Amino acid sequence: MKRIAMASVAGTALEYYDFAVYNALAATVFNKLFFPTFDPLAGTLLSFATFWVGYLSRPLGGILFGHMGDRHGRRFVLVITLLMMGATTMLIGLLPTYAQAGAVAPLLLVTLRFVQGMALGGEWAGAVLLSVEHGTDRQRGRNASFAQMGPSIGTLIAYGAIALVSAIWPADALLAGGWRLPLLASVVLVGFGLWLRLGVTETPQFTQLPQRARAPLGDVVRHHWRKLLIAGGARMGPDVTYSLLAVFLVSYITTTLGLSRTLAVTAVMIGSAFNAVFILVAGILSDRIGRRAVYGAGVVLALAWLYVLFPLLASKSEMAIVFAIVSGLTIHAFMYGPQGAFIAEQFPTQVRYAGASLAYTFAGVFAGGIAPLAFQALYRAYGTPRVVALYAAAALLITLIALWLSVKWGHSSIPSKRGQASGEN
Repeated sequence: MKRIAMASVAGTALEYYDFAVYNALAATVFNKLFFPTFDPLAGTLLSFATFWVGYLSRPLGGILFGHMGDRHGRRFVLVITLLMMGATTMLIGLLPTYAQAGAVAPLLLVTLRFVQGMALGGEWAGAVLLSVEHGTDRQRGRNASFAQMGPSIGTLIAYGAIALVSAIWPADALLAGGWRLPLLASVVLVGFGLWLRLGVTETPQFTQLPQRARAPLGDVVRHHWRKLLIAGGARMGPDVTYSLLAVFLVSYITTTLGLSRTLAVTAVMIGSAFNAVFILVAGILSDRIGRRAVYGAGVVLALAWLYVLFPLLASKSEMAIVFAIVSGLTIHAFMYGPQGAFIAEQFPTQVRYAGASLAYTFAGVFAGGIAPLAFQALYRAYGTPRVVALYAAAALLITLIALWLSVKWGHSSIPSKRGQASGEN
């Protein structure tokens, strides 16, 4: 189980390392390198639009790899997605800038982001199922949280790499070529993740299926559409909250508040460490008191946190800013920790990869993917961060509705005495 847990963590950590490096560079570098003919705010808006492309392509990856995962196995798909993500990230690190290639540069950037999104669209569900379907039913929350820790660990490593590069080179040197190094360094994580995953067997629950679904995607849409809505809705609030913390606020702190990039990056790094630890805590807790109880508590705390977020940032106090981001990422963990098991339990084994992938990817398009673009556009239109907080609050309310529907439509989030979740029935 230790190797399986490491394989789940390593894969999602790589995927989100790649995304987090891009996120940090989109907020501080790419607007100047790939969209230099626009004013700074518009350039940032366009760089966040390319960020959304990575989410927009996720459903294609979810459809393709979800089908493959239920037909050919979880491990098979996870090796493919790992290699895809690593290759595209390194290619982004080799891209010419606008000054070197003109309009071709942002076009290539968008294309590679599209492929990145497809890889991530097939990665998440497989990483969750790898640990869930190898482990015991009584520890689904804990086991699923291993894959959920990957984004925070990947973000922590990514921002650490950005901080190191920023410390070594001044801003001019970073723009001249230093930004490429964190992207090219992903080859190390690819090699480690590939070694781990090739050493893990296929999940017992998949290999013991008496019959595999011929058309898993069709089965999900026809027979499990309610659970698809629940799973997708449950992702809205956590996704938007994470994009607010890890993407938009980096840009807001540096460009709007005029504070240092080092402060923003350091705050996210500390918050990511707390996030990773409390994701595991929340996953374990969800095995004891139920997924919805932990998930719902996280949503309520996040709504209260939004009320004080921007006043804390407006103080421009370094301690207040670090506290705002660290507390936000800690609260996020109580939504994200039980999420993997909660979504997996919505679907039977035969269509679990397809169902979880569809819920994850389609929700991502309308939640975390578009959120930085929406935040930036709303702030530009209204000139107040209050509208940003209201947008995030609306997404959290959608998640509360999804959790309520899981009760109304008969899903039990508390494991029974035999340890069997209703998603297996």
